[in-house]
Amino acid sequence: MNTSIRLFSAPGRVEIGGNHTDHQRGRVLAAAINLEMTAIARRNNRNTICISGEESPEGPFSSKTSETRTNHTKKFEIDLRSLDVLEQERGTSAALVRGVAAWFSGNGHPIGGFDAQVSSDIPIGAGLSSSAAFEVMIGNVFKGLYGADVSQLDIAIAGQFSENVYFGKPCGLMDQMASAFGGLNMIDFQDPRKPVVTPVNADFPGFSICVVNTGGSHADLTQDFFACTNEMKAVAECFGKEYLREVPEDEFFASIGKLRRLGDRTVLRAIHFFGENERASRQAQALVRGDMKLFLQLVIESGRSSLAYLQNVFSPAYPREQGLTLALALSEKILAGKGAWRVHGGGFAGSILAFVPEVLIAEYGDTMSGIFGEGCCHFLNIRKEGGMEINRKE
Repeated sequence: MNTSIRLFSAPGRVEIGGNHTDHQRGRVLAAAINLEMTAIARRNNRNTICISGEESPEGPFSSKTSETRTNHTKKFEIDLRSLDVLEQERGTSAALVRGVAAWFSGNGHPIGGFDAQVSSDIPIGAGLSSSAAFEVMIGNVFKGLYGADVSQLDIAIAGQFSENVYFGKPCGLMDQMASAFGGLNMIDFQDPRKPVVTPVNADFPGFSICVVNTGGSHADLTQDFFACTNEMKAVAECFGKEYLREVPEDEFFASIGKLRRLGDRTVLRAIHFFGENERASRQAQALVRGDMKLFLQLVIESGRSSLAYLQNVFSPAYPREQGLTLALALSEKILAGKGAWRVHGGGFAGSILAFVPEVLIAEYGDTMSGIFGEGCCHFLNIRKEGGMEINRKE
């Protein structure tokens, strides 16, 4: 048995366009970033996965992980003899590992035990998809150590399966796809079995990508995420469809009077989907043409649609906590006519995304840090490589 030590990596991601469109088989514009999850791993002679990592805010482990702690490290084990969903593991990193293993095994791919030391510089809770990077990294570990014949799409799907079924979060496939494929891509999920990935060559000249972590927690917001998905599906079901992407837009708008029985927020969220799905495609086209003015305008339109129609900027259960709205208001004050700003990722708490002119980086960073705390601003670059094994030079 080959027990040599191997190194694996998977990046975090930013969502640039397509807010809450992927779970309705829509389009997104997303990019891998220069923050990553890494694992030093080797096969063991047990049918057990043993993972440990540094205990820090940037660590790979969710706050609910059922781990043991020694010498300022976190550690947990997964017995591969049982790949059933465990209720006590929901919401933990252990659930993510078990779920990825279950997908691999259930689809005929080899798995086995390994020991891994995991580290990360992706801040948890900043909306940069540390969980998706963790899932993609684990998928690449199985691929590298046990020779699983899987594509990056397979690894992304395994991660989504794990997060939906084992972890208990109703995410789409965007986060895992962005981490798995790397670079900046327009991804069309019309056929979820074969998403169309279109690379977009853009470097945002004169601007820096900034994600601002407002410090809100997603711990009690699962039902808010569920509501976005369920309400959009409720509209689709009125047309005999499962997803909004299958509903003709003109038929939807002609039927709004009847659809109001579902609730006005439900109708507004569907309006957001139709506009945002088209907008993501227009953003990609603007970047290809080098039209930054139009691109920035579309970013702002995306944010306003999320604010007014999707309504995922704060949880109705916590109306006093509106860090995202505050961050958007401050961004508009500083960047109006010069940059762009929008909700980032799932919303309700967490982070916003801004395109900041280089001449305003200091002012923007100082203002946000003064409100949301030191280290809240993450100025990012796009990483070309997705999830991968890093081959050591001999």
